[in-house]
Amino acid sequence: MIRAFTETDMDAVLRIWLDASIIAHDFIDSSYWTSKVEDMRTLYIPAAQTQVYDDGQIRGFFCLHEQSLAALFVAPEDQGRGIGRQLIHRAIELAPNLDLTVYRENRKTIRFYEQCGFSVQHEVMDAETGQPELFMVLSAGASGR
Repeated sequence: MIRAFTETDMDAVLRIWLDASIIAHDFIDSSYWTSKVEDMRTLYIPAAQTQVYDDGQIRGFFCLHEQSLAALFVAPEDQGRGIGRQLIHRAIELAPNLDLTVYRENRKTIRFYEQCGFSVQHEVMDAETGQPELFMVLSAGASGR
């Protein structure tokens, strides 16, 4: 069910990214996310190692940039079904020294990453949004489960 991204997945991935970003990051105006769709299409996704969760329909995806989890999103209507855990487990298989940043205000996602074995190392500021982010790393021996 998790496979490598292909160009034909792009529209579904962008829809999931935009819908989930607006909901998860309600502390940032939705116009910011809408303004980033073309950057995702032309810059970020092509530069990343992207995998999708596909059970006949794309329901989630993640993007790796070297050992960093640049994105992990599940369609809002499919959240809570274990898709995110499957995606994070696959990302860890591909990048065992995984790190990531998550907005400090995104408490639900922080809890998810902590349950998957990540711990906060320090806080950084996102220069584009002015929002604080937490830099998290996978704890030694954690498998994402």
